[in-house]
Amino acid sequence: MRRTSILLTTALLALSTLVAPVAHAAAPVWSGLNASDYSGPIGAPGTLVESVPLDPAVTLPAAGSAYRFLYSTVDARDQPAVSTAAVFLPRGAAPDGGWPIVAWAHGTVGLGDDCTPSAHPRNERDVAYLGHWLDQGYAVVASDYAGLGTPGVMAYLDTVSTAHGVVDSVVAAHRMALPLSPRWAVVGQSQGGAGAVGTARYATEFSAGSGLDYRGAVATGTPAFIEEIVGKAGPDMALPPELGSGANAYSAYILAAFRAARPDLNLDRILSPVGLDAVARAEVLCYQDLAAALATSRPSGFFTATLASVPGAEAALTEYMGIPTSGYDRPVFLGVGLRDRDVPPSSSLRLDEAMRANGQPVELHVYPDEDHSGTVLASIPDSTPFLARLMS
Repeated sequence: MRRTSILLTTALLALSTLVAPVAHAAAPVWSGLNASDYSGPIGAPGTLVESVPLDPAVTLPAAGSAYRFLYSTVDARDQPAVSTAAVFLPRGAAPDGGWPIVAWAHGTVGLGDDCTPSAHPRNERDVAYLGHWLDQGYAVVASDYAGLGTPGVMAYLDTVSTAHGVVDSVVAAHRMALPLSPRWAVVGQSQGGAGAVGTARYATEFSAGSGLDYRGAVATGTPAFIEEIVGKAGPDMALPPELGSGANAYSAYILAAFRAARPDLNLDRILSPVGLDAVARAEVLCYQDLAAALATSRPSGFFTATLASVPGAEAALTEYMGIPTSGYDRPVFLGVGLRDRDVPPSSSLRLDEAMRANGQPVELHVYPDEDHSGTVLASIPDSTPFLARLMS
C-alpha cells in the first residue's frame, strides 16, 4: 500500500506540471477563422477545409509568412473531427523542392477554446525554440489538436488521436499551395513530447498515400507509463501540500478528456459533486484560471471510488494514454533533464530502456543540469544535427 502511495505521488508530481503555466489574459485572436462552432462538412483525414493569413499579433518573429488553417482529422473515438493549426514559413526564398517541415506538438494550455495556441502569442521559450527551427530552414506546422478552438473536448494525452492530429496537419498544409517539401519530422515537449513519440509510432501508417516522407522525432520532457498510476486514483490518494493547485488542475483535465473519450465507462458514477464541478470547469478554463478555481481542492476529493473500480477503466486508460514501445520505423530522439521535477527523469529513461529492449531506433540525450523547461533549449545543439542527418 505504501509503495502504491509513493508511486501515485510521484506520478502526480509529474502530471501536475505537464501543464505549461501560460496565462491567456487577452481574448483569442482567430485571424478571421473562428471554427469553435464549425458545423460544415468534414472530409477524409488531412483534408484542407479553409486557410487564412495568420494575424501578425500571433505569428513568430522569425517567420516570413504564416497562416492559420482548418483541416479534417479524427477524434479519440476515431470519428471525423476538425482541428486548426498554424503554419510558419522561414524568411527568404524556398529551396528547390520546398521547405522541409518540423511539426510542433505543443504542451498543455487547457481544454477550452479560449486556450487555443494558434490564437495567442507563443511563450518566450517556444518563440526561441520554434524560431530556431525556422532559422535552420524548416517550415513549422503547429496543430492545436482537435477540440481546441473546434467542436468537442480535446483528447488530452490520447496517443492515437494526437498522432492523427499532427500527421493530418502536415498533410493538410501540403494542400495550401505553399513551397513545402514532403520531408518532415515532429518535435514536442512535455505533453507534446508524448505526442511527438506517439506521432513517431504512427506517422508512416497515418500518412500512407499522401506523398509525405516522414523522417523522425525529437521529444523532450516526455511522460510515459503514466496510465499505470492514473488508474489507481481515488478518494484515498494522499498528496504533499507543496503540489498546490497544479495537481488539481491536471487531474481535472485528464478526467474531463477521458470522460469525453470514453462515455461508455460512465465515470460520473465515481465522481463526487466536487469532482463533477472540477471536470465541468476543466472543459472551459485555461490552466491558470483552472488552477486558481481549484486551489482549495484536492484530487482525492474528486472521487467517491477508485478509477480501478470501474470495469474496463484500466485497460481503457492504457489504450488511451499508453505510448507504444515497439513499431517505430524512424529514429526517435529523447531528451531528458536530470533536474526535471515536473516529469521525473525516470519516465523518459524507462521509455528509452523499453524501446531499446525492443530493438527500436531511439537515441537518449541526458542533460544533468537542466530542469523540465530548460531541457528544450539545451537540447538544440544535439537535436539540430540529429534532424539535419534525417532530413538530408
